[in-house]
Amino acid sequence: MLSYRHSFHAGNPADVIKHLVLAQVLEYMTRKDKPFDYIDTHSGAGLFELAAKDAQKTQEYLLGIAKLWHYSGQVDAIQDYVELVKSLNRDTLAYYPGSPKVAEQFLRKQDKGWFFELHPQDLKLLEKNTAHKRSLRVKGEDGFKGLMGLVPPHSRRACVLMDPPYEIKSDYEVAARSIIKAHKRFASGIYMIWYPVVDRARIDQMEQTLIESGVKNIQLFELATEADTDERGMTASGMIVINPPWTLKATMDEVLPELVTCLSSDSGFFRSEQLVAE
Repeated sequence: MLSYRHSFHAGNPADVIKHLVLAQVLEYMTRKDKPFDYIDTHSGAGLFELAAKDAQKTQEYLLGIAKLWHYSGQVDAIQDYVELVKSLNRDTLAYYPGSPKVAEQFLRKQDKGWFFELHPQDLKLLEKNTAHKRSLRVKGEDGFKGLMGLVPPHSRRACVLMDPPYEIKSDYEVAARSIIKAHKRFASGIYMIWYPVVDRARIDQMEQTLIESGVKNIQLFELATEADTDERGMTASGMIVINPPWTLKATMDEVLPELVTCLSSDSGFFRSEQLVAE
């Protein structure tokens, strides 16, 4: 259960779509002065050194953030995402931020960040990477359960990112059910579920579980770098967003075709869908 480490995958195309959507949601949250809570159920280490052994073993970042490093296109959301990553580097691409570090760039003095991580090594790194800011709280606990202890938040405003490793096949169902349960306790929060496409049937089932739940206003954004396959390996990934910012769908309709052009093979594609109406 504790074998997954994101350091092997940092900066890949799945991270690009995950963190670009996350940045858009967090920027929207900061448009009001009122405080909010950010809850990250599966946080990882928070920051990744791309010259380290793990990242160099797979070099997945070369297929993702490295292809966008010199992005000169016209899509503002992609430019903003790249600039965010560049702000944590100097002249060259040396570090890639995980979701805690992405969130930190948006969280203000009045906001709180809650980060859950079970892997003992990543937990230590996460504690180190967030120790400089008292408003960032790290817990070495199960994030599925930890989320339930934080909703509804005292601030009455919150966004949640749930991106489990999906090493255990039941994680797909547990993720969907956990978000539905949290939504029943706190219906006005923004909930984001990241998912990998390894077996399309599992994603179809996750979508159906959410569609049949009675939860309203659900959008889905998916980036596929190659066509679905029955062979082993991730071909696509996406974000399901409940109560998305009203700006998000139009932004992703612009972002996703550009990401397909920049990051995918000839068989790449994207999805931008309103799964459930408001």
